[in-house]
Amino acid sequence: MRRPADPDRLLRFARPVRWVHRTTAALMLACLATAACLYVTPLAELVGRRRLVVTVHVWCGLALPVPLLSGLLFRALRADAARLSRFTPVDRAWLRALRSRAPYRPAGKFNAGQKLYAQWTLGAMPVLVGTGLLMWLTRFAPPSLRTGATFVHDWLAAAVAGVTAGHVWMAARDPQARLGMRTGLVDRDWAEREHPHWGRERRALTEE
Repeated sequence: MRRPADPDRLLRFARPVRWVHRTTAALMLACLATAACLYVTPLAELVGRRRLVVTVHVWCGLALPVPLLSGLLFRALRADAARLSRFTPVDRAWLRALRSRAPYRPAGKFNAGQKLYAQWTLGAMPVLVGTGLLMWLTRFAPPSLRTGATFVHDWLAAAVAGVTAGHVWMAARDPQARLGMRTGLVDRDWAEREHPHWGRERRALTEE
């Protein structure tokens, strides 16, 4: 996607990044919804068709890493992944500002909270897939291993649900963040206020 002609807008997310986010989010929400239908009795009774729910849950779980792995073929996603994987002095300053409730919180393209969320999700994903496979392929694991896998899978899934709810809540409070993920573009003023280091970096590029 080309740089926006509007000087008041900045390109935040390229199209491959947005599609990876949307597809991963849809798969994760499908996993969480079907898990709720399997474990919450009133929902299980309301939905019924347990075998179908299990099938959807399993295949959505297996597909969960696919969008990210496919997206790594694109330079834009690799660049964002590199940013998300590195903690810098700016991120430590952001965490200190958060603890002290300071109004100014320095951040690059992603703040420290977004980096922690991304790393948490990336770490949880293979554990959920691996333990889910042990629960599903009962012939290939002894009962003791399946019991341990079930314990880890269930509690980690509950933690993921809580963290995901927090992520959705934060996104609901920030229309510009949602706009950036939906269209790829954000207002320059928002970028320079919420992600000042990245905003200045983008301004310098546009002025060259």
